[in-house]
Amino acid sequence: MKKIILGAITSGLTTLSFAQNPLSVHVLNLETGLPSQNIAVVLEAQQGSQWVKLNELKTDVDGRISDLYPKDTSLQKGVYKVTFKTGEWFKTQNTRSFFPEVPVVFIIDGSVDHYHIPLLLSPYGYSTYRGS
Repeated sequence: MKKIILGAITSGLTTLSFAQNPLSVHVLNLETGLPSQNIAVVLEAQQGSQWVKLNELKTDVDGRISDLYPKDTSLQKGVYKVTFKTGEWFKTQNTRSFFPEVPVVFIIDGSVDHYHIPLLLSPYGYSTYRGS
């Protein structure tokens, strides 16, 4: 019985923390196994055939941006793009890389309250997925 209650409390806390902002990202450097701090990340929304910039922030010391969606704005369904400015970041690390940026296009369909986009990064490759 205690496990069920604890699980419900933990689940509720997680939901509350994400209720503040519906979109987060996280970047990890596969070469070092460490978070990638100070990567510029741009959020855009597709409107017709054009992309409209909504926000731009940099990852924190843990490689995260927990509030990428514009503050005080309700979550809108649609097609979005998050662009990680990896080339600029690799230059600051004195590391050559193949990808100057990593664009991730995704759909916000309203089926969940929070969308999370992790990026696993190396100089010559990357991987991303729908996180939680």
